[in-house]
Amino acid sequence: MAPDRLPAFPSEQDRRPGRRAGTAARMSNFRITPNALSHKLKLHQLQIFERVLARRSLSRAASEMHLTQPTVTKAIHDLEAFFGATLFERSNRGVTPTELALVLGRRVHAMMAEIRYMADDIDAVLGGASGHVVVGTLIAASAKLLPEAIARLMTEHPGIQVTVREGPSAQLLPALATGDVDIVVGRLPGADMASISGVAVDHHMLYREDLCLVAGARHPLAGAAHVTLADLADHIWILPAPTSPLRASIERSFFDAGVRLPTRHVESLSLLTNIGILMHSDALALMPYDAAAQFLAMGVLTRLPTDAFGAFGDVGYSIRADRPLTPACLRLVDYLKQIAAQRAPGPQDA
Repeated sequence: MAPDRLPAFPSEQDRRPGRRAGTAARMSNFRITPNALSHKLKLHQLQIFERVLARRSLSRAASEMHLTQPTVTKAIHDLEAFFGATLFERSNRGVTPTELALVLGRRVHAMMAEIRYMADDIDAVLGGASGHVVVGTLIAASAKLLPEAIARLMTEHPGIQVTVREGPSAQLLPALATGDVDIVVGRLPGADMASISGVAVDHHMLYREDLCLVAGARHPLAGAAHVTLADLADHIWILPAPTSPLRASIERSFFDAGVRLPTRHVESLSLLTNIGILMHSDALALMPYDAAAQFLAMGVLTRLPTDAFGAFGDVGYSIRADRPLTPACLRLVDYLKQIAAQRAPGPQDA
């Protein structure tokens, strides 16, 4: 793979000692106007720039976009020539964005999201049945709610493309604000999260979810009539990330009961990884009931009876308040509502 190299810009003369001040002076007199942007910049250049910024590498950006590296290099060089300033500092390990690149990147990022929305809207007006939905999912929705909704969407609207990104709310909600994802499905955040990075966000509840303490089917506590926090403290635990609301709730439950926190634990948000750990060890985990239900039914996991933990919280979807949903995303929301309405009650609801 060829190393990341860009043609020198500004000129080598301007990089010599004593010439930087002159370059800065010329940049301070340089003004960008909307007219200049619309006439000089090309959409393809900005798409290339966005990939280079995201990957911090010319070669990786070229590979992802199925372009030659000289094509990518030329696009970046042309942008630098237009702005009269460097966008990326080059090294053998890749490229590092300058302050200008970071500022430009935020705007280009939002622009690319709007172009995707525009394509979906135009397709809907022209009678198309296509579109693209980017969904962020949390563990509460990743086992049943979202998979069933996507399955119905793909069956009844096969032209719609769906991209799923799994992660914690600390990553997905900012991605919603920037337009990286169209909708986030899972446990809803608190009322203090009505705005993310200055962007208003609407949270829509679909149902209230219970917590379920689970272990592998052969766990020593399997079959116990009741377990307390004191019974659980010495076992290995699978815990969510320290920044997650569920982690705070678990820690508060131990603290309120006067029981020390489990010292042996694994931090994981991966549902399948967690199931695998539970099957092959004596670990314990708290899961949303819907996430655990199918594994309980198959006999892979066992539910340990305890009243030590409260409810998981409200499950639903979050969307930007300042932007109408695309037709494809609206269809997904309809299926989410249908699945939630048909949902069987959890153990505490029955």
